[in-house]
Amino acid sequence: MAEPAPPEPRVRETPADLALPAAAIALAPHPTRPLLAAGDVDGDVYLYAYSCTEGENRQLWSSGHHLRSCRDVAFAPDGQRLFTVAKDKAVHVLTVEEGRLETRIPKAHGSALNCVLPIDDHLFATGDDNGMVKVWDLRKGDAVLEARQQEEYISAMAVDANGKILLTTSGDGTLGVFNVKRRRFELVSEPQNGDLTSVALLKRGRKVACGSSEGTIYLFNWDGFGAASDRFALRAESVDCMVPITDSIVCVGSLDGVIRAVSVLPNRVLGCVGQHPGEPVERLALAPGGRLLASCAHDQKVKFWDVSALVGLVVDDYRKKKKKGGPLRALSGKAAGSGQDFFAGLRDDEEEAAEGSGGEDSDGDSDGCPDRNACSLVLSKLAQELRLRIPHTTLAQAGIMFLAWRIRSTLGEVTVEEAARATGTHHISKHFKGSTARQLMPHVGPW
Repeated sequence: MAEPAPPEPRVRETPADLALPAAAIALAPHPTRPLLAAGDVDGDVYLYAYSCTEGENRQLWSSGHHLRSCRDVAFAPDGQRLFTVAKDKAVHVLTVEEGRLETRIPKAHGSALNCVLPIDDHLFATGDDNGMVKVWDLRKGDAVLEARQQEEYISAMAVDANGKILLTTSGDGTLGVFNVKRRRFELVSEPQNGDLTSVALLKRGRKVACGSSEGTIYLFNWDGFGAASDRFALRAESVDCMVPITDSIVCVGSLDGVIRAVSVLPNRVLGCVGQHPGEPVERLALAPGGRLLASCAHDQKVKFWDVSALVGLVVDDYRKKKKKGGPLRALSGKAAGSGQDFFAGLRDDEEEAAEGSGGEDSDGDSDGCPDRNACSLVLSKLAQELRLRIPHTTLAQAGIMFLAWRIRSTLGEVTVEEAARATGTHHISKHFKGSTARQLMPHVGPW
C-alpha cells in the first residue's frame, strides 16, 4: 500500500516571525529579493530569507565583525553589498551572497556611528552621534564630503531620486541639506520641537516628512527647507521610525509599540498596521513589491505585516471628527482589534458620512439623524455588497441586516432606538422605528 503524500505546506498571509538572539535595532530589505538584513545590540549582523510558506524562513549567514552594537544596515542599490555601521565607529561592507567582509573602514568617525545610506553604486553617506556627516567614495576609499552643521546625533538620512540632495535629521530638531554632486553643505532648517528622528520623501519628491520624538510629523516643501510648511500631531508618544508605503501614506513606529499608518496631505491617522506590545518599535522596512512591512523592537523579534490594503487606499480631503481616546482602526489581519468583520468598512462609511454632514457643532450622541441622504447612501453601499451574497437584497433589508448585526448581542425586547443609541447606530435606526432586537435577529443570517 502506497504511503500517503505529505501534506502541502501551509501558505500564510505573512511570513512567520524571525527570532533573534538579541534585540534588533537595525533592519533593511533587499531591493529586489525576499531577503532581510538585521543588526542587533551585540554587534551581530544577520541575513534572512523569508517566505509566506510555512517553515521556509531561514538564516543565510551572520557576521560578528562589529565590536559594539550595530546601529544601521543598508543594501547597495544593486543589492550586491550590505553596508553596516556600529557604535565602534567602524563601517563594514559585506558581500550579500556569502557575508564576507569586503571593505572595513575603522574609526570612520570620531564618534559612534548612527546611520548609513548608500547613494549610488560608489557613494554612501554616514552620520554619527556628534552631528558629523560624511559622504564616502568607495573608489577612492576616503570621504569626499565632511560637514558638522548639526549639534546633536544624526538620526536618519534620505536622498532624492537623482542622488543629488542628501537630507539628514538630527537630535537638535533640525533638517540638514547637503549637495552631494557639488560636495557641499547647503542649509539647515530652523529647529523644531523635540528630536527629529526620521525622514521620508513624499508627493513625488515635492514634500519631505520628518518624524519627531514629540509624536509630531513635520512637513517641508522641497524648495523651502528653512522652515516647516505644516505639522501634524499624532496621538502617539513619539515617531521613532518612518517608511513610505505610497506617495502619500507612511507607516510610523512609536515608543508605545504601535505601528500606525498615516496619510500625509490630507493629514490623518488611518489606523494600526501592527504592534509589538509594550516594546518600542526600532525600525521599519518595506519589502520589494510594497505588500509586506517588517518591523523590529526590543522583544528580539522581526515581525511581518500585510500592508497591501494601503496601496490603493484613497483618503478623503475632509477632516473626520473622531472621539478622543478611541481605538485605532485595524488595517491588517494581525493588528490589534482586527478580525473577520464583514461590515467594518461600511460601518466606518456610516460614521464618516454622519459626522461629516453634522458639521463642527454636531454631537456624536444626538438622537437625531443629521442627514437622511447620507444614511441612505451607506445603506445603498451595503445593499450592493449584500447582493453579491443574497440576490435581490433591497435597501430596507440591507438596513435591517445592518442594524441586526450591530445589536445582535441584545436579545431582549429592546427597541431598535434604545439598542442603536448604545451601539452608535441611531442615525440609521430612525428609519426602522417600532422593531425590536428579537424581531430583527432572524434577518442576520450567517452574519
